[in-house]
Amino acid sequence: MGVPVSVSAQAIAEAVGREMFARDHASQAMGMQLDEIRPGYARMSMSVRRDMLNGHEICHGGYIFSLADSTFAFACNSYNFNSVAQMANITFVAAGRLDDRLTAVAVEQTAGGRTGVYDVAVTRQDGQVIALFRGNSYRIKGEVVADLSKAP
Repeated sequence: MGVPVSVSAQAIAEAVGREMFARDHASQAMGMQLDEIRPGYARMSMSVRRDMLNGHEICHGGYIFSLADSTFAFACNSYNFNSVAQMANITFVAAGRLDDRLTAVAVEQTAGGRTGVYDVAVTRQDGQVIALFRGNSYRIKGEVVADLSKAP
């Protein structure tokens, strides 16, 4: 028996991403994909479907918020500490349209103690910013994946 070896921060983030996404039925139902995850960072994408359009024939803001919120969740849980949203707000700056491919990128701005602040930019396939989201996270008890910080 050897001395336990620590798992890298990137390996932890990837394991958390796999486990969380497997359990995230809401994001899956909306057609979201987890494209990349790193400590304090996540990138997700989804295509705008007809059932996501509102009465103006543009993507309903709730779907855009959901993409940003899910991406925020993956970024703030990437350290394997259970974290939930404490507060979030969004500014819509352009419309998403049928068949657009939306990508959200969440970046940690600060984290310490039990709280963190994350900014998320949602863009279309042409690079146009659709929305800007800021979320505050709060760490609760437990880990996303039990005993992940220790190698077997």
